[in-house]
Parts: sequence; C-alpha cells; structure tokens
Amino acid sequence: MAVEKLTRAGAVYGQLREEIFQGFLLPGQRLRLVELARRFSVSQSVVREALTRLAGQGLVVATPQQGFSVMTLSLKHLNELTEARTEIEPAVLRLSVRRGGIKWEAQAVAAHHHLAAVPIMVDGRSNPEWFDVHEHFHKVLLDGCGNDQLLAVAMTLRDAAAIYRHWSHPVAHDYGRDVAREHEEILNAAIGRDADRAATVLARHIDRTAEALRAVADEDSADQAAS
Repeated sequence: MAVEKLTRAGAVYGQLREEIFQGFLLPGQRLRLVELARRFSVSQSVVREALTRLAGQGLVVATPQQGFSVMTLSLKHLNELTEARTEIEPAVLRLSVRRGGIKWEAQAVAAHHHLAAVPIMVDGRSNPEWFDVHEHFHKVLLDGCGNDQLLAVAMTLRDAAAIYRHWSHPVAHDYGRDVAREHEEILNAAIGRDADRAATVLARHIDRTAEALRAVADEDSADQAAS
C-alpha cells in the first residue's frame, strides 16, 4: 500500500512539475489539495506528498494557513541568481577553454550537434527533450575546468535557474530569440580557444533569459503594489 501511494505521489509530482515548467500553472497560482485530489483521483495525502516534494525543489511554496502555491517570479531572486551565474559560469568556462583537452573539445562538439538536432518547440509547446539536451551541452562545456568544487557550484546555480529557463517561453513569451545562434557562438569561441570571448558570450547568453523575465517580474510587482 505504501509503495502504491509512493507511485501515485510520483505521478502527481511529475505531472505538476511539467505543468509548472510549461506555464500551465502560473507563478503564484494557488494549488488546492481538494481540487488536485479530485483531478488526479487520489487522496489529499498523496497530493500533499507530491507538493511537499516540489516545495523541496523550490518550485512550490508552502505558506502556513494558506497552503501551497507555485513559486512567484521574484525580481530580487532572478537578479541575484543571474548575477551569481554570470560571475561563476563564465569563470568556469574560461578554465575549460584553457585546460580542456581534445576529448573535452570532441564532447562539446558532439553535445552541440545533438542540441542543434532537437527542436525547442513541439506542437506549440516547449520540448522537454530539448531542455535535457541543452543542460547536457552546458555541463559538457564546463566539465573541462579541472576543478570539481567550482563545477559543483556552477551546476548548483544552473539547477536553481532551471525554472527561469523553462518560463522563458510560456511566461515571458520570448519567442524571437535566436538561441541556436547563441549556442553556436559559445561553442565556436570555446573550441577556438578564445577564453575571453567564450566567457563574454556565455555571460550574455545567461543574462538574455533574465532580461525577458524581468519585464514580467516588474509587471507583477506593479500589480501587487496596486492591489
């Protein structure tokens, strides 16, 4: 019985996580146990377990006396996280460019080739496969740094920013961006062993996602101030 509950909670967790990433559940939206239990045909305890897991990942917020809601689009958190990433990730990439051998270079080219072959959108929705391949590409670029501690910090920051990458389309409506060209610029600078340019284009790439979301966060802040 416990295994069955765990399996059901996992299924609910997976579905809600994808709906948050796809923007079907919007920033700040309330997640009511009764409604979700009815929708998924499970008990409220199963839903609570799934929501608690999402809360542990920062995707859902649990508020005393109010229950659960999707994380809000915080301008302060977005800016601080973006600042941290634009300091750390380019520094780690610089080391990869300087220290990475031919094997690292080949892996970076292969990862980019895979990324370029996967569509970012499928049937008008963000493609989950693209995000997985995208994360692999960026990790490979940083893998050549030769410093496990710096790599761990960079990847932790990337994990924290995953929700913002997912919200770039459904929440910020940033559809005019040429992401493929940005990735190609990063790769070319990296395998061309131009550490300064690689760091610069990566920092710009990171901030570009935040830029689209800042306008939405600013609007949300204005709405909250007026209410």
